[in-house]
Amino acid sequence: MVEFFKKKLGNGLTILFEKRNLPVVSVAASVKWGAAFENAQNKGISHFIEHLMFKGTKTRGQKEIAREIEKKGGILNAFTSEEVTSYWCKMPSKHIDSGMSIVSDLILNPKFDSAEFEKEKNVIIEEIKMYHDNPRMYVLDKLKEMLYKMPFGMSIAGKEEIVRNLAKKQVIELYNSRYTSDSMILTAVGNADFSEIVKKAEKMFPATKRSVHEEVPVKTNSDKTESRAGIDQTHFMFGFHCPSLREGGRYMHEVIGAYLFEGMSSRLFQEIREKRGLVYSVKGDFDLGKNYGYCMIYAGTKKEAIKEIKAIILKEIKNLKSLKQRELEECKEQLIGMREVEEEDSTNAMNSMMLEECAGDADEYYKYRERISEVKLEDVRKFQLKNYSSFTLIPE
Repeated sequence: MVEFFKKKLGNGLTILFEKRNLPVVSVAASVKWGAAFENAQNKGISHFIEHLMFKGTKTRGQKEIAREIEKKGGILNAFTSEEVTSYWCKMPSKHIDSGMSIVSDLILNPKFDSAEFEKEKNVIIEEIKMYHDNPRMYVLDKLKEMLYKMPFGMSIAGKEEIVRNLAKKQVIELYNSRYTSDSMILTAVGNADFSEIVKKAEKMFPATKRSVHEEVPVKTNSDKTESRAGIDQTHFMFGFHCPSLREGGRYMHEVIGAYLFEGMSSRLFQEIREKRGLVYSVKGDFDLGKNYGYCMIYAGTKKEAIKEIKAIILKEIKNLKSLKQRELEECKEQLIGMREVEEEDSTNAMNSMMLEECAGDADEYYKYRERISEVKLEDVRKFQLKNYSSFTLIPE
């Protein structure tokens, strides 16, 4: 039986904990703030702040931050998403105090050194260039532009000219107004004591408050093709809007995703690669948050095959009306099994739990098997794709 604990402190901080009897623990300090809250003038600032946190705090230097985790056998990292920025570590459970100390120090006490501030701009600009030069990453960003109006449709990393013009005062003001205890979540999964985690958190996190207006991304649909010199393969992305993490319909869409593109047994893999040999890679995934959701399907092929591949995707979606009960049950079993395999890693479990809490309630994380099992055949058969977007990058 799962041992799950949740507590909201007087300062507004939410603590989530799952007890596991393994000598490893994952810990994350997260703030409910990300790229979705940015405007066209500061797009990329959340990601920039994430980078700056690792350049030193008021009590630790950059090397000391990394050393304190890594020399104990741990991993330290962070990520910025649309609605969350999270700082996390995974390490032997006997060092949980160090883990909590580091992630809380990162999120609460950044130094924002002026020299590091300007230097890190160059690092992020190189990261933006890397995304642009990698065709598969580029078409993924471009698909989002096809599905949502600006500024949500822009890349989480932002644009070079925006990052270059960010001012230190601007960054500090945003940090002070957004990185507050009532918007933070401390999550831990592993062999630890919940009461001790609570006691330490009460001492580490001061009481601060904020008020944030949540903007719901504006949906759109469009198609675009670009050409690029220096590539030999055509990269194609197909996508459509789907329910957010707050909407029950998301589980039916996950079943649809399992049927269409999950693994080598999926319909698209069988029809596009195995039967026709049109691609090496055809894959799909979802990006879901509190206020948005979309499905994406990628294919790497020759440009002459794009029309046929798109037609196959649309045909297989239309053929959902003929889905058999046996196929539905196979998809459900596949999804539930995949979740069990993925969540064996405490870091995956920690992040999934935290994202569910940001969207509404972490308890939803533990209802996955039940929710997937509840998906009805008639609902899947009724699914109709009304609109979709696509982006194609072809060789010149």
